[in-house]
Formats: sequence, structure tokens, C-alpha cells
Amino acid sequence: MRRGWWPVLATVFGVLACGGEPADVPASSDSASDPLSRARGVLARTPVFDGHNDLPWEIRRSDSAPMDVEAYDLDAPVPGHTNLELLRAGGVGAQFWSVYIPGEYADSGFARLQLEQIDIARRMIDRYSELVLAGTADDVEAAMSEGRIASMLGVEGGHAIENSLGALRAYYDLGARYMTLTHNVTLDWVDAAQDTARHDGLSGFGEEVVREMNRLGMLVDLSHVSPATMSDALTVSEAPVMFSHSSARALTDVPRNVPDSILARLPANGGVVMVTFVQPFVNQDAADYDERIEAMVEVMRAEGTPDDEIRAEVGRIRRESPRPSASLDDIADHIEHVRDVAGIDHVGIGSDYDGMNAPPVMPDVSSYPVLFAHLIERGWTDEDLGKLASGNILRALREAEGVAARLQAERPPSIAVISDFD
Repeated sequence: MRRGWWPVLATVFGVLACGGEPADVPASSDSASDPLSRARGVLARTPVFDGHNDLPWEIRRSDSAPMDVEAYDLDAPVPGHTNLELLRAGGVGAQFWSVYIPGEYADSGFARLQLEQIDIARRMIDRYSELVLAGTADDVEAAMSEGRIASMLGVEGGHAIENSLGALRAYYDLGARYMTLTHNVTLDWVDAAQDTARHDGLSGFGEEVVREMNRLGMLVDLSHVSPATMSDALTVSEAPVMFSHSSARALTDVPRNVPDSILARLPANGGVVMVTFVQPFVNQDAADYDERIEAMVEVMRAEGTPDDEIRAEVGRIRRESPRPSASLDDIADHIEHVRDVAGIDHVGIGSDYDGMNAPPVMPDVSSYPVLFAHLIERGWTDEDLGKLASGNILRALREAEGVAARLQAERPPSIAVISDFD
């Protein structure tokens, strides 16, 4: 998640975490007509391939043992949303693990931080036999057939490449199979959704980044980018794009969601919007509530109010008048809106677990069967549920690999630098 105001609010009142035990679900019969039983059957055949989970960052900022993969034991209850028991209960067969690093702090040493996050993710994957690093769609399907969880890495924010296509290629070699073009900050070559636009989308170098990602077979992730950037990327990209964790702007009007004008272009591109469960992205009341708190915090900071007083006031408001919660219907409405506008072949699941305050109805990664049962109650077929769970993103990934094979036969790695364009 991490909206534009997230670094400010995080310092003021912290981040609440959920997790520990599999989500409570209604008692189910063994009947094939029972929605929950049927949902579990669908996910046994076509497991979830989730587009975005921030577990590596959760490990990095662990209170008890920061960055210690062994101490953050996925065989035991955890403070966050994800462990192996919960993944199994959720029917997860593949996961893009986000290797997020903050983009707000220019002196952080982005490449160093990115390498550390990739190291955390890869050590985590290596530690558990249930997880396996995957590089291709075939690898993902092979892992699923073995009952393991295929693991791919997603670089969240193009600030990590520090304007270097060589760095981009290095991250691909280390396992990154998508890159979110930007995060909350407009870069030298791409506009973010929640920052001031400087390029009206992609700059010339930004277009070259997309072309090189196509040549590598790295999916272009358009979550967090401005609508103009989305449009430019769809024009430039020869391979399917993805939105790793976004929802529909027509239903919840926040900058992080995808406008209908972009959804309508996805069929021609082959891309996939992986609908997120972030509450203010799927529930307008929750979004409006957060905007009011953001505005209040900004005013108090401008007035010089100490952080501890701001923290106390935000805490009081949250206790006395909690943020509205997203419902299963909210999430399902966004999934169905993407389906209705872009088509059934262009929607997936991108939860953002361990990067958000999870909806009470979907508290952790064991919750996917509950959502799929709800969609069954709304009339979804098993075939369409399979596309939503993993079929669509696997198809997009395989198509991107085909484009990469063609482009690698046509041209060498790009040696362009940003000064060539500016």
C-alpha cells in the first residue's frame, strides 16, 4: 500500500499488524454445492498466484530481530499476515514477493537497500522447502504441480535502478520478474500517481526502460504510476503489463486505482489488473476517512504540533471513530468492475498483505477461499475463478517471455543512459 502520506503517518502513529491463525470461515459441508468447499476445490486445481506481498519488508522491520530471516519463523505464528500454515490454508501456489524499498529518501542508497531486500527475500525462499524460486511461467506451474509455492520477486519502485539499465538487468538476474515503474515519488523519467507530474507520463528514458524490460521478459508494473504514465506504457510496451496491487478508480476515487480509460485498453495489450484488498482502495468511506486524517496531520505539523501530540490525537480519533472497514462485497465489486470493463482475461489478485491494514473479512493469506466462495455466490464459474486465481497472470507472464525471446534475437541489451534523452 504505502500511499503518499504513509511515511508521515507511520512515524506519527505506527502500523497495525494482523495475522497469526488461519482466517475464521463458516463451517462447511463436503457437498460440491457448498460455496466454500467448491472454492477450495477450485484453488486446489488452480492455486492463487498473488501479485504483491510485502513479507520481506515485514522481516526487515521486525521489532525483535530486524532482517533476521531465521528469527522470523514462517513455521510459527507471526505478527504479520503471512506464514506457511496460512499460505497453505489460503490455497496459494505462487507469490510475487515485493522487494520494496522507500523512494522518499534520496540519501538512502537505493541500490544497496534493494540488494539487501533481494537478499532477505532469497534467504527466506531458500530456508523453506515449501518455497521455490521461479524464473518462468513453466517454473511456476511445475512448483504448483509439486504442491510447492513458486516465488518470484517484484521490485517496487524504479528509483531502485538509479537511472541505470545495467542495474535493471542485474535485478532481473537476481530473480526480479516485475518492476513497478515508480512508487510514491516522481523520478527523473516517470511520473507517480501521488506526486507532482514532471514528464506528462514517461520521459524518453522512461520509454527506453519499458523497452528494455520487454527485452528482458520483466513485467512492467503500473501500480503507483500516474494515468499518463499508464497510457504511455501501454503505447510503448510490446508485452502485457500488470498492475500488481490496484483496484478500480470508477468505484473508489483514489489516485492509486486504475481509470476505466486504461482498463479499456488492456485487452489489446494483454495485461492484468491484480485487484488489491487495501481498504481505502476498495471502500470510498475508508478512503475519505484517511484523507481527513491526512489533512489533519498536515495542519498540525504546519502549526508545529509535536509528534507525540499528533500521535495522541490520531489515536483518540481512531479509538472513538474507527475507520470504516472494507467488505467482501467491496472487494468483489472491484474484481467484477475490472472484469466487466477489461474482460475476464485481464483480472487477478494482488492482495498487498503485510503492506496494509487488512480488512477484517480478509485478515491474512488464509482468506482467499472466503473471497472465492463469495464470488461463487455471485455466480462465478469455476473456469473464470481459475483465470482470476492464476490463469490470467500466468498467461501474461508467458506472453512476456515470448516477446522477450523475439526481442533478444533482434537487438542487444540497451546501453542508453538518461543523458542521451534529456
